[in-house]
Amino acid sequence: MDCYTANWNPLGDSAFYRKYELYSMDWDLQEELRDCLVAAASYGGPIALLRNPWKKEKAASIRPVLEIYSASGMPLASMLWKSGPVVSLGWSAEEELLCVQEDGVVLVYGLHGDFRRHFSMGNEVLQNRVLDARIFHTEFGSGVAILTGAHRFTLSANVGDLKLRRMPEVPGLQSAPSCWTTLCQDRVAHVLLAVGPDLYLLDHAACSAVTLPGLAPGVSSFLQMAVSFTYRHLALFTDTGYIWMGTASLKEKLCEFNCNIRAPPKQMVWCSRPRSKERAVVVAWERRLMVVGDAPESIQFVLDEDSYLVPELDGVRIFSRSTHEFLHEVPVASEEIFKIASMAPGALLLEAQKEYEKESQKADEYLREIQELGQLTQAVQQCIEAAGHEHWPDMQKSLLRAASFGKCFLDRFPPDSFVRMCQDLRVLNAVRDYHIGIPLTYSQYKQLTIQVLLDRLVLRRLYPLAIQICEYLRLPEVQGVSRILAHWACYKVQQKDVSDEDVARAINQKLGDTPGVSYSDIAARAYGCGRTELAIKLLEYEPRSGEQVPLLLKMKRSKLALSKAIESGDTDLVFTVLLHLKNELNRGDFFMTLRNQPMALSLYRQFCKHQELETLKDLYNQDDNHQELGSFHIRASYAAEERIEGRVAALQTAADAFYKAKNEFAAKATEDQMRLLRLQRRLEDELGGQFLDLSLHDTVTTLILGGQNKRAEQLARDFRIPDKRLWWLKLTALAHLEDWEELEKFSKSKKSPIGYLPFVEICMKQHNKYEAKKYASRVGPEQKVKALLLVGLEGRQRRKPKPREKAGLPGTSGFPSLTPLGLCLKRAKDSA
Repeated sequence: MDCYTANWNPLGDSAFYRKYELYSMDWDLQEELRDCLVAAASYGGPIALLRNPWKKEKAASIRPVLEIYSASGMPLASMLWKSGPVVSLGWSAEEELLCVQEDGVVLVYGLHGDFRRHFSMGNEVLQNRVLDARIFHTEFGSGVAILTGAHRFTLSANVGDLKLRRMPEVPGLQSAPSCWTTLCQDRVAHVLLAVGPDLYLLDHAACSAVTLPGLAPGVSSFLQMAVSFTYRHLALFTDTGYIWMGTASLKEKLCEFNCNIRAPPKQMVWCSRPRSKERAVVVAWERRLMVVGDAPESIQFVLDEDSYLVPELDGVRIFSRSTHEFLHEVPVASEEIFKIASMAPGALLLEAQKEYEKESQKADEYLREIQELGQLTQAVQQCIEAAGHEHWPDMQKSLLRAASFGKCFLDRFPPDSFVRMCQDLRVLNAVRDYHIGIPLTYSQYKQLTIQVLLDRLVLRRLYPLAIQICEYLRLPEVQGVSRILAHWACYKVQQKDVSDEDVARAINQKLGDTPGVSYSDIAARAYGCGRTELAIKLLEYEPRSGEQVPLLLKMKRSKLALSKAIESGDTDLVFTVLLHLKNELNRGDFFMTLRNQPMALSLYRQFCKHQELETLKDLYNQDDNHQELGSFHIRASYAAEERIEGRVAALQTAADAFYKAKNEFAAKATEDQMRLLRLQRRLEDELGGQFLDLSLHDTVTTLILGGQNKRAEQLARDFRIPDKRLWWLKLTALAHLEDWEELEKFSKSKKSPIGYLPFVEICMKQHNKYEAKKYASRVGPEQKVKALLLVGLEGRQRRKPKPREKAGLPGTSGFPSLTPLGLCLKRAKDSA
């Protein structure tokens, strides 16, 4: 353990810092880092280098090369820079490279050098040019802050949702500030800048001067600023060699350190561990690295090469042309276990396990000592926690073996933490591999989450490793394997050197019916890459028509979209395609397309009946459908026309259409309607009242009610109304008028073709029993009983039955005892 702690450096009495090598870099750089624009992403992210010839007097024809490497120095992309001069590089939280040009245009590239998009920081920036820029991160996303040649600041807090904010002007600012940075307070981005000995804080509304609490006197200028990874703390380097450290709110001082070096540092970053009370800042000069904090001493390292610092959640990455190292505070669990002469439970358990492997009795002594103190559970937990913070697999295994050894002597120790740590370390060791190049620590991994790590593996096109991790952790398919396969398929469609047929077959063989995979999304990516035929082939595997059809319409394959919509049986989907086709094609082609799809034609006719009547008429004309055309004109005569002449003309057109359709009945009926309309107009002119739009029967009834009996009879003759129907109409109308005298005359005018029982029924309905009796006697024998029952006629008084009749035997009258119905039958016979 003494050897293990050889690289531990104390900072004060309560913290140790160690620096260990992550990778030996083999990227074979041709230039020094100082001659390049450098940007490295956090959470073990990639490194971007851009040779910067604009600052040197060289030929303008020399084009710089933009190179992207993994954290282990494995090349990911290389491309000639063909755009304008670049001022600053930075990585977004999604690992997109942001290149801020001198004209204020920001170019966005992917991890493999693929161009994504670009945006401008505004006309003011374009006119005044960019002096300096910062890429910063907030809870809303990644932002860009610009310092223009007019010494004004413009920023956007989220490049994904670009909203530019022009910060207030600093009074009396005639030159660029000596240093500046961005702060995030209360969900708002601010700019802190130094002008000589003065500090100014810019927000969206005002510029305010600030004073640092407890700052040593004699400061005439601030040379460097650094904000912590979480934007909670701030450090400033003064021209007197002092480093002031405090909260980002500028209201509290944490400490101040005199490094006795007045030369401005190349870089200054924070180095702190989550939930740690220790605060430290790492300052880098040309060949010196210094770690300072709340202690009178500092930790110093010699830099053999030009190096670059990358702040992380729990430490600082330091890379040069040959090495990549990590500097961080030693975690508490590791410190307690490995500190010299430590008697912590975890240290004793680790020693016990080592002695047990040597088959030494000291293992029992150590174990008994821990058990007597009742700290065995704590010892196991310490070993598990310390294993997570170790970078080397051998030390991880040693600590986990110790934890497993201690668990054997505990009755009820939950295994979840041990199993989960084993799984996490296996994942971390896999991504830390040199060929993968993502040197995540355990704290960073937990902060990043497994889903984001999988996304980053997908961005690097490490699909097999991502799938293995999903299967190992048993993640749900929709969140794990299915999602990764979908990304793989989207990448596969970009390989233009493979035929469409082979790509579609390979994707289908790999994906099959995997749940959570949308072939339509893959097809959309193929279409975006200009491979329309491949997109169509992929859509054949999409089981949901609702996903197929919109993309087919977007690809201008409307006829195929219509076929798919019809196959789905979804009428709403069919209507969507039809309306799209109507706007896309001319009328003739549209109608011809509908003729080839009977179901679509039928649905479109239904739509036109409610929305576009003229289009419906054109459809009938094109199809020579005279029957439906006649029906259309009949509906139009009632729906649209108000003048009688227009309605008659529409009906005449309908009659002609029916004749062409060889439907003589409909044609004759239409002509009769035309005659009736003309007659009704004439009746209105001569008699007044309302006759238009009445039926033939209602017209006759209205005439009778108005006393126009002759006109009613003439109308009946003209339209050949049968006598029975006319008698019914006249009977009903006269009874409604209660013109009983006219009704009696009408009944005697000739023999009734409907009989006389209707007369009885109508009179009784009008509660006129007296008139009903007049017609009851004229009812035929077969309806006599019903008529008598209706009027309720009383015959002569029934005599008292004789005993033989009461018994139901034949009496002198020859009839048995009669029921009321029998009595009515007898009376009918007598009257006859």
